[in-house]
Amino acid sequence: MNHPIDIINKYYPGESELKHILLMHSRSVADKALQLADRHPELALDKDFLYEGAMLHDIGIFLTDAASIFCFGDKPYICHGYLGADLMRAEGLPRHALVCERHTGAGLSLAQIIAQNLPVPHRDMLPVSLEEQLICFSDKFFSKTHLEDERSVEKARKSLEKYGEDGVRRFDNWCKMFL
Repeated sequence: MNHPIDIINKYYPGESELKHILLMHSRSVADKALQLADRHPELALDKDFLYEGAMLHDIGIFLTDAASIFCFGDKPYICHGYLGADLMRAEGLPRHALVCERHTGAGLSLAQIIAQNLPVPHRDMLPVSLEEQLICFSDKFFSKTHLEDERSVEKARKSLEKYGEDGVRRFDNWCKMFL
């Protein structure tokens, strides 16, 4: 595959505040995922893929409307995962597309999508592979509005409460698995 930075440059040409936010956030997520992978050699995680997936997990944010992070697209922010997945599929990267699609919250189940009337396709979007789960987990420790700060486990957990108890339960399981 092309280097993740080459793909980011394709969709975020030039220099911009949005590109800076995306790169800083994605690097933080990648560093956390790789650090946790190093702690767990018994999981035999694909570190190259962890890096690539973490760098590309939020590639679709530019298509959404989130002015606080300089996104001026026309879709709700919650759509960035499946929109990024569509971009990655078009790039011939189906495995990376799954990371994009499945990282929102602690993943979104079909039941949750329907119950909350979320504006995303009606299908399960739950992280499946260990790499998908670790990237999703690592992402919860970093926001795009406070780039320098890593959230505590408690704050990361609290950020998931709006997605329902299933997401919190998945997060708690990931704490046992990855920390």
